[in-house]
Amino acid sequence: MIVSPNNLLRINVGFIINLPVGESRDFSLDISRIYLKPDLELSNLNGGVRITRTAQGLLTHVILNALTPSECVRCLANFNLPLHVDFSEHYAFSENSLEEGGMLLPENAQLDLSAVIREYMLLDIPISPLCKPDCKGLCPICGENQNEITCDHGDAEGNPALSVLKSFLDH
Repeated sequence: MIVSPNNLLRINVGFIINLPVGESRDFSLDISRIYLKPDLELSNLNGGVRITRTAQGLLTHVILNALTPSECVRCLANFNLPLHVDFSEHYAFSENSLEEGGMLLPENAQLDLSAVIREYMLLDIPISPLCKPDCKGLCPICGENQNEITCDHGDAEGNPALSVLKSFLDH
């Protein structure tokens, strides 16, 4: 793979432009840590990119896995959230062959995938990330992480200010 030292997700595709239509090349990615500006930190980014020459441009098919720092919405623990993306994008040779929402291949034939990978990775982050599917969350009485300790509060009343709300549940 021909990679720019300044950007680990920039690929020189100049040689693919001259290949016959239908030809493709595979590129492997294995990056221990990368920060995609302005807000996405990834570790263990690995997978592959297949670039196929079409009559109108280059079709990229990207399959990647990575980890990103996150916080569990139930127990508030920090953890590494696994991400997986599988997408295709078409880069047109000219504005005449641009598809709706498509992208234009840069004149220098340096295909920078960082922005599009960032977008797809962000879309893979769930609205409510969980450290594990069966996370028990925080104890409503003492606030301890119930994944780490078992609280023994018995029939504790909880917050007295909420006792009025509890009376609604009893009816």
